[in-house]
Amino acid sequence: MGRAFEFRKARKMKRWSAMAKTFTRLGKDIVMAVKEGGPDPDSNSRLRAVMQNAKAANMPKDNVERAIKRASDKSQENYKEVLFEGYAPHGIAVLVETATDNNNRTVANVRSYFNKCNGNLGTSGSVEFMFDHTCNFKIGAEGLDPEELELEFIDYGAEEIFQDENEILIYAPFESFGAIQKALETKEIEIISSGFERIPQVTKELSGEALADVEKLLEKLEEDDDVQNVYHSMVEAASA
Repeated sequence: MGRAFEFRKARKMKRWSAMAKTFTRLGKDIVMAVKEGGPDPDSNSRLRAVMQNAKAANMPKDNVERAIKRASDKSQENYKEVLFEGYAPHGIAVLVETATDNNNRTVANVRSYFNKCNGNLGTSGSVEFMFDHTCNFKIGAEGLDPEELELEFIDYGAEEIFQDENEILIYAPFESFGAIQKALETKEIEIISSGFERIPQVTKELSGEALADVEKLLEKLEEDDDVQNVYHSMVEAASA
């Protein structure tokens, strides 16, 4: 199995663990998608993808419809996507993806977390190059052969395709998202969910107090309402 598989396996139980936080993130994704391409999922591929993710996360249909209606209201502020880069203690690189309607608040909060946890908030480009920006798709495995699928989808940019229990996961570079989404829909292969991840090119293993130092910062970041995703270069615990 490749690096993408190991990365996803380690994060599987950690990512989006709190239901309320998941719905908040998805709600922001819906607002941004509607603001960008309109409220009709048939003509808005980004909204279509977010709605699939909402269904996979068991987000109530009423919540989804309210978020779309709210986003269609001209008085609704749009969220700005801002990426923060820095270092946790012990040389661990950290990327923080945020969606905010108040950039000053978000900057102040993120900076305070790094400072309080003995980390350093860096400048743009300081650690982003250490991560591969990827996209991924989760589809049902029934009736599909991963090896045949890989041969077919390599032309659309797919780099890794593997089966995980009853699902098939497709990994590709960030810029291949649109082509793969279109190909799956054209071939009438149901997309269970899709998304983006930043996979560290090199990881570092910590233990004991050093591990706890980094986890303290990661927890503070992940608890912030403006934070969508946190990525880092520390080896995840095997039990995750």
